[in-house]
Amino acid sequence: MKKWIVRFVSLLVFNVLVLLLIGFLTPARVGWAALWAGFVLTVLVIWIKPLVTRWFRSIAARSAGNRTRAGEKLVELVLALAVALVIWIGTVVLTSVSVGGGLFGGFWGYVLPPVILLIGWAVYDVIDDRVEARAGALYDRAARGRPAATDASSPAIPRREASASRPVSHDGLTDEQRRMLDELGKG
Repeated sequence: MKKWIVRFVSLLVFNVLVLLLIGFLTPARVGWAALWAGFVLTVLVIWIKPLVTRWFRSIAARSAGNRTRAGEKLVELVLALAVALVIWIGTVVLTSVSVGGGLFGGFWGYVLPPVILLIGWAVYDVIDDRVEARAGALYDRAARGRPAATDASSPAIPRREASASRPVSHDGLTDEQRRMLDELGKG
């Protein structure tokens, strides 16, 4: 559960930044809708993007034998742009983000944001391990800040010297459970 929360939150923050960049560089108007649009975009990227990518790749695989290496790279680029366009359209439809007005504003409002999304996804792929590790550390620190539900006499985290003196067993039993089983075997 922690892994999904950390991944979702780190991707959400990154998507909000990318949406603000889209709003700054393109005719698309994002503004305060970036928060809700970031949430929707994150949901679409985590759960819908893999499905759409798989569907488009299955369609493109039918003619894979007829393409050259350069043709295959071009098809991969077109597929990535198509997936980004589907995700962008889903974000626009489900949020209050608008693509801009006019003949050319509307066109560029649908063309440029998927390109920026692709660049953003490439950047996130490069830094995602570090971002998720940092977010995981913050999550752990926040979780440690809550009061522990353990007995005050026993430490929540066993000390190294206490665990080093105990014999190591890999059966998953506590010392008390092991003693009780030994007594049952004797009787």
